[in-house]
Order: sequence, then C-alpha cells, then structure tokens
Amino acid sequence: MLSIDYIRNNKDKVIEAAKNKNRQVDVDGIINLDDERRAVIQKIQILREERNKAGKTKPTPDIIVRGKEIKEELKKLEDNLAKTETELEKLISHVPNIPLDEVPIGRDETGNVEVKKWGEPKKFDFNPRSHMDLGLSLDIIDLERGAKVSGFRGYFLKNEGALLHMAILNYVFNKIAKKGYTPMIAPAIVKGYTLFGAAQFPWGEQEVYKLNDEDAYLSGTAEVPITSYYSSEILKEEQLPKKFVAFSPCFRREAGSYGKDTKGLYRLHEFWKVEQVIIAKNDMEGAKVLHEELQNNTEEIIRDFEIPYRKLLMCTGDMGEPQVKKYDTEIWMPYKNGYGEIASNSIMGDFQTRRLKIKYRKKDQSTDYCFSLNDTAIPSPRIIIAILENYQEKDGSVLIPKVLQPMLGFDKITPKNKPV
Repeated sequence: MLSIDYIRNNKDKVIEAAKNKNRQVDVDGIINLDDERRAVIQKIQILREERNKAGKTKPTPDIIVRGKEIKEELKKLEDNLAKTETELEKLISHVPNIPLDEVPIGRDETGNVEVKKWGEPKKFDFNPRSHMDLGLSLDIIDLERGAKVSGFRGYFLKNEGALLHMAILNYVFNKIAKKGYTPMIAPAIVKGYTLFGAAQFPWGEQEVYKLNDEDAYLSGTAEVPITSYYSSEILKEEQLPKKFVAFSPCFRREAGSYGKDTKGLYRLHEFWKVEQVIIAKNDMEGAKVLHEELQNNTEEIIRDFEIPYRKLLMCTGDMGEPQVKKYDTEIWMPYKNGYGEIASNSIMGDFQTRRLKIKYRKKDQSTDYCFSLNDTAIPSPRIIIAILENYQEKDGSVLIPKVLQPMLGFDKITPKNKPV
C-alpha cells in the first residue's frame, strides 16, 4: 500500500503508474477524502483542547452545559472520522505500486522483454509426446480418476510419478536451506488480513478459496503466510535480511483462466510449491541485489535439472499490482514447442509490509517499513511436465535428471501401458 503522503506528493506519477498497470484509481477522490479527514482531525483537536481547558477551572452551569455539547460534538466528529478513514483506506488499497524506471511499459505479455536464455531445446528424432500421454503410458498420472474424485483439474500422481514429485520438492527445499534460508513448513489456511497484506486482496480475491469459517481462506502460495509471519512487529536492523524457504500446498480457483490450459498438469486448483521470501531493509539498491540472488537460486535449480529456460523482465501491464520489478522464469516444454512459466520473482518494496505493519528499528532508534521480496523456487507438478517431455526417449521411457537419481534409486521410468 502506498502512503497517503506519497500519493499527495506524487499525484501524476501515481496516476501514470496505475494507467500503465491497466488499473483505474480515483486519486482526486483520495486527496479530497484526506482533506476531509484532516479537517475533522483539526476540529476534534480544537474541541479536546477546549474540554481540557474547561476541566482545569471551577465548573459553572455554563461550563457544564458546554461540556455536554462538546461531548456530543466529539462523538459525531469521531464517528465521521472513523467512517472517512475506512473509506479512505479502501480507496488507497486499490492503488497499485509504482514500477521502477527500468521496467518496460506495456499493456500485456507482448510487452515483456527476454533478457536471458539458457540451454538449447533437445532435437528429437521422433515426434515428442505430451506429458499427458507419457503419464498415462508410464502409469504415473491419472487425470480421469482425478477428475472423478476431485472435479475439474483434479489429478492423481502415482508410482514413480509420486516419488518424483516428492524428490523434486525435497531436493529444492534442502538446496535453498543450505544457502542459509530458514526452512519453514507454512500453513495453507490463513486469515483474511494476510491476503490483504500480501496484496492478493482486493485484486485477486476471485482466485481465492474461502472456507466456511468466518475468517479462513486457502492460500495460493507460501508467500502469503511467510510474509505475514512478522506482521505488526518491529524487527532490529541487524536482523535483516530475513531469508526463508517455505513449503506448502497451494490452492487457486483459476477463475480468470477459463479455457486456458484445461488439460494436463499445467494449470491446477491444487499443487505444491517451494517458495523463497525475504524481509529486508528499506533500501532499493539492496533489494535489487537480493532480487538477483533469488533469481540465481531459481535458475540454478533449473540448470541442475538440465532443462532449457529463459528469463523475462515483466512489463507494467503484466507484472501485477504490488510489484515494483518482476522477473518470470519460463522452461522449455517440447510438446507445446514453447516456454511455460515456472517461477515469478518480485520486489514489492514496502507495499506489503506497510499493509502488514512490519517495521525495523534502525541504529539511530528511528523506525521504517521493511521491504519484502519473493520468488518461486519450484512448483510441482508443473515441473514434472518439463521433466517428462524433455527427458522422454523414443521407446516411450523417461530418464530421470541426474541430480534426482540418488534420492530415487532409479534412473528411468519405463512404459507400463500401451502408448496412446
């Protein structure tokens, strides 16, 4: 969330940023409401001073009458102030963050910029098959019974597919933890304030599953609970940055993806993910260094799996509302003859921490809002798509990436069913 002072002092910049992020904001309405709020606060202060002054003198009938009048006036003004502040906060909560100058301006994914590419896609001497066909013939994926039991986008991973899934997550979780990141198992059931704090509310509310409890939701990423871990706390400057690697189940309604990737394991309502989260000092240059560190972690994992990938600098219209800078990492998927997203890496500035009231105390005893960053380490089973399709052999078998073989105890998955 942006501060009201920043909005007032940077009106044109805020309007331009919202426009570039394809969002409409009522900046004039926000400033007018803030003017009302300030006027009411001033009236309340004057009345309180009058009341305090009267309290120091001997009560007379006129003073007693005036005291009652002040009490009634204060009640009305304070009620009005609470209503105005609620409305003001609601308007401010819809104002997106301000992108950094190096972020390209664009309306949609066509404005994203490819900044790096690694690895050459494998040239097959046969027609590569989809992960769906491979999963069926290898007897490691069951989409039909998944839909029967779980509904649309439901799935089962079985046999070597289940073992591969667990090996991937365990490998990545341990790899990042060894880099000094605090390992965390994060809750998937969260309160509403965490989703607001992470800025998934209000913009992404249609994507979130709400439970029957009054204030309980299913989180779509460990970013939400981990970023909220220090909500309403003041950290010490020497404690920062706080680095976390978190594992959790993830749940997304995919309400905005009707008709997209309806088959297979690419877009699911339920999946598992290892996430990286950093809480840092309020320093943009330092945040950029940490942003690259997160990116390098993700790229290193994909290189370990020896899968071609590319890195994109996301444009204003495709980066999301709370981000100031964002990279997407996409991996090569042979069947679709193209790249598919595997990770998103974002600098949030103090946008989330301001909502969550996460501060740190500096050496001079002043306080400031922290910065937050997050990046996917790996999601599964989406990564399984790339492994199956990139490591498939002509006979229908699939090789296992070398780094995972010691954990699994096998180097190949062979067909059990007749190829489709």
